Amino acid sequence: MTTVQGPTVGRRRLRTALRRAREAASITQEQVAMSMDWSLSKLIRIESGAVSVSTNDVKALLSLYMVTDQALIDELVGIARVARRRTWWSSIRDAVPSPYASYIGLEAEASELCYFQPINVPGLLQTESYARSIMPVDGPDQVEPDQADKRVAIRLTRQREVLGRERPPEIRTVLDEAVLRRVTGSPEVMHEQLLHLVALGNSPNITIQVLPFTAGNNTVNGPFILLRYSDPADTDIVYVESALFEDLVDRPDNVGPYQYAFKSLCADSLDPAESLDFIAKVADELRLGARSLVA
Repeated sequence: MTTVQGPTVGRRRLRTALRRAREAASITQEQVAMSMDWSLSKLIRIESGAVSVSTNDVKALLSLYMVTDQALIDELVGIARVARRRTWWSSIRDAVPSPYASYIGLEAEASELCYFQPINVPGLLQTESYARSIMPVDGPDQVEPDQADKRVAIRLTRQREVLGRERPPEIRTVLDEAVLRRVTGSPEVMHEQLLHLVALGNSPNITIQVLPFTAGNNTVNGPFILLRYSDPADTDIVYVESALFEDLVDRPDNVGPYQYAFKSLCADSLDPAESLDFIAKVADELRLGARSLVA
């Protein structure tokens, strides 16, 4: 029997198991909805992982699907019980975009997080000042001060919950050199952020690599996060975020190109020791540049 560490991964595994059981029984979603006296949308939300499902409903579905393996029934009922647990992010689910809320849950339960960032420092590695500085203050995506406070608070809570847990995940980060060179907020804010990266990069579970400009053309144009889990039953997931959309990718054939891209990015980047030296050098350049402007 496999184990589930938390509710988000549990909901993901349960939706997959229930969908496979329905397909194995050759029953359509419409037939299930009619038999269970549900709306079709309810079943669709269950099979997409958008909502949790009660243990009684799991038992009823498995009976309908003619699943008789008691060990499997007990396992799936147990997963359903785990998937209904409340977490710290349960209270903010309605206040953030759905893909982001799902990502927070998946991040909290991941055993490894692999970041590629060509634009900004990843959220888990940001200082509070940097996190505030990247909030848009004008334009169509403008964030009001109270909303900015909430977003920063969520980010800091994520850092405490993920980095501070008893067994924190392995974190592998590839930063484009542009992330280090772009002065976000002010030279002082950026200097603090770069020194924070150097300190984090010396942690046993955090590896930071820099993709230098000298590496040549980079064909990966946008940021992504690859999430991995300790149980082989839980396949890799990719979180893709841009100015226009956020999405979670979990089909293996769609995740594969991101796995390959991250491996290639690591190979093209400076090694971890060289990367930390490079980040410290850019921080010194910022400090000296700020001093010369004052003088």
